[in-house]
Amino acid sequence: MDRNSQIEVPLACDLTAIAPDKRAGHQALTQRLFAAVEERQELPDGYVFRFAAEPDLLLKLAEFISLERLCCPFLQFNLIVEPDGGPFWLRLTGPAGVKQFLLAEFGEILP
Repeated sequence: MDRNSQIEVPLACDLTAIAPDKRAGHQALTQRLFAAVEERQELPDGYVFRFAAEPDLLLKLAEFISLERLCCPFLQFNLIVEPDGGPFWLRLTGPAGVKQFLLAEFGEILP
């Protein structure tokens, strides 16, 4: 699909999109993941975060994406797994204002 033909999604979270029984676990997972960030790089439309190549971390990143995309439909997620046991990269991008949103959401839990 051509990204330019997509409908603009408002920059707003809907926490009710995550089932009530999953919210506390998702919040704890988010805090644990972003505390494990080894590097953060700024992009024109977001950030990319580097994580150590730990097998269980890869599954946790996928779990994070699967739930976060429900409450934050404006985010684009790219998970990159480097070859030969290299690190994982989580790229979060979106519309204008997304960098400020990401820093407000995750900035205080980043190392």
